[in-house]
Amino acid sequence: MQKLPRSFYDRDTVVVARELLGMHLVHWTDGVRRIGRIVEVEAYLGAQDLAAHSSKGVTPRNRVMFGPPGHAYVYFIYGMYHCMNVVTEREGHGAAVLLRGLEPVENLPGRSCGPGLLCRAMNIDRRLNGHDLLNDDFFIAKPDRTEPLRIVKRPRIGVDYAKHWAKRQLRFYLKGNPFVSKP
Repeated sequence: MQKLPRSFYDRDTVVVARELLGMHLVHWTDGVRRIGRIVEVEAYLGAQDLAAHSSKGVTPRNRVMFGPPGHAYVYFIYGMYHCMNVVTEREGHGAAVLLRGLEPVENLPGRSCGPGLLCRAMNIDRRLNGHDLLNDDFFIAKPDRTEPLRIVKRPRIGVDYAKHWAKRQLRFYLKGNPFVSKP
């Protein structure tokens, strides 16, 4: 496995989202290495995107989104779930990719389809908010072997409040993969 460089994240968010599919999310936690293959993501394009947390400007919660690319933006929702995003594009832009589904590769207990279950299976919580994904304990890597991917694009899930942004096809997943949250 080869860890992704900062330059991978410092690009257009839609390109990064599509290219994250098939990559491995790796987390060393409690002496165990957990690995999941990324099979579903959603792109959030910055302050103009009404579905993005960054659309209201910088807040204590979303400050990481406006930081340098290649960092984890982890937040808590509904009083019970953590969600993880990967910060993309230039510093100050407020764009990120939400990780929605993982296919188990190594030591991934429980279900991992859906952003909350993904974080639970990977032991991701707010302690990892702002974590640099170039570190050795929590990162995204290109697997040793890759295969051609059939990518499906659809509207994002749960963003009906975002007016015309709700219909934008910014959700990407691997066709036929059983670990996609909602085909």
